Amino acid sequence: MNNDGGARRGHAVVAGAGIGGLLAARVLSETYTRVSVIDRDALPADGGPRRGVPQSRHAHGMLSRGFEILEDLFPGLREDLLARGALVRDVQADVFWVNDGHRLKAAPSGLPGLMVSRPELEHYLRTRVSALPGVEFHERCEVLEPVADEARLRVTGVRALRMNAEPQVLETDLFVDATGRGNRGATWLRGLGYEPAPEERVDSGLVYASREYRRKPGTAVADAYIIGAQAQAPRGGVALSAEGDRWLVTLFGMGGDVPPGDPEGYHRFAERLPAPDLHRLLVQLEPLGEPKLMRIPVSIRRRYERLDRFPQGYLVFGDALCQFNPSYGQGMTVAACEADALRECLAAGPAEDLARRFFRRAARITDVPWDMSVGGDLRFPFIEGRRTLRVRLLNRYIARLHRAAAHDALVGRTFLGVANLQEPPQRLLAPGMLLRVLRPRPAVRPAAAERPVDGAPAESPSPAAG
Repeated sequence: MNNDGGARRGHAVVAGAGIGGLLAARVLSETYTRVSVIDRDALPADGGPRRGVPQSRHAHGMLSRGFEILEDLFPGLREDLLARGALVRDVQADVFWVNDGHRLKAAPSGLPGLMVSRPELEHYLRTRVSALPGVEFHERCEVLEPVADEARLRVTGVRALRMNAEPQVLETDLFVDATGRGNRGATWLRGLGYEPAPEERVDSGLVYASREYRRKPGTAVADAYIIGAQAQAPRGGVALSAEGDRWLVTLFGMGGDVPPGDPEGYHRFAERLPAPDLHRLLVQLEPLGEPKLMRIPVSIRRRYERLDRFPQGYLVFGDALCQFNPSYGQGMTVAACEADALRECLAAGPAEDLARRFFRRAARITDVPWDMSVGGDLRFPFIEGRRTLRVRLLNRYIARLHRAAAHDALVGRTFLGVANLQEPPQRLLAPGMLLRVLRPRPAVRPAAAERPVDGAPAESPSPAAG
């Protein structure tokens, strides 16, 4: 039986075995008798990086809301990942935040954050999903296109190509495109006789470079560092503790001010960040490899909820639906929220109306993180985009908020609650918060925390994170 008490449905095919595809498959396994996950990569048994996910070598953020959903979908996930060396930490008490040049006041927030590498998380989720009844993985197999019925009203299968084999059609009752940033959704829809979804684009010119370092006890003042970019300094950096006693460090820049790929240039770029603390950490650490460079310049939101016509038996999910500027760390959490929404949509009505219900729910999920990331991008004058009065006023207000959060832990907690998708953005504009934010305050320079915490046992999250 499925979660709405009806008979289980037939066969679902998910294209893409990344985080989004795995979460979609997990939810579909509750409703469909058989779920096939197709990916053109050979999926590594040891959980290492793979060719189809080049961004996996870079630091990834799982926001508090995403972590909460993962724990619901995969009971025991927290304990399992802690045993593998991951950390769970309070996102305010245990993270060194510098936003718009201001050090956010550290205090317990009760918001837990998961610190684990992308390959390790993906490997863990893939192991859990593959153990579900009726779920099967097809490696080194690529979806060429969806196949529709004669009237082109419903997707009935996918044409897939296995390595060293002829193309074949897999019949399906539901096809989910979770192929990420490289998706061919527009081409596929045109091939089925439909118009592609309208798109919204913001090109930040983002380039980021990542390097791993060995974690060394006594060298760090926090378990993570997040140094945000400033309008006058369009560069930032992130350092996250991860399994294997490592730091995962990602530096990013926009508008031509980008990190170089050579080790010396990498450290020089870190020295030019809006706060010196991340660079101070790096010069004390042992590098474990060369910097890895990646360019992901364009954020794209595809508005499937605005289409008048869309074939039945077809969904779009995760980064194929909306690809964010990765410097805001939202993508995996939005995919988790979409999985939660898909679960509810599957239970809420007939399969024939699933796409309409899901796309509307996904659009509401996407609104807040998209507005946050696009609004943040539009602080930089070299980024093209429509700067409405609302965007300009909000950016000015958020700049005041970051100044206030250097003094007022509650302001910082409220900001992090919204940024972690746990609270609605309206909380930032509540009367009491407005008074706290707009109260005149002296300027504060970023300051180091007082105690080194690096080297704390990974299986011992802070009390606030528990």
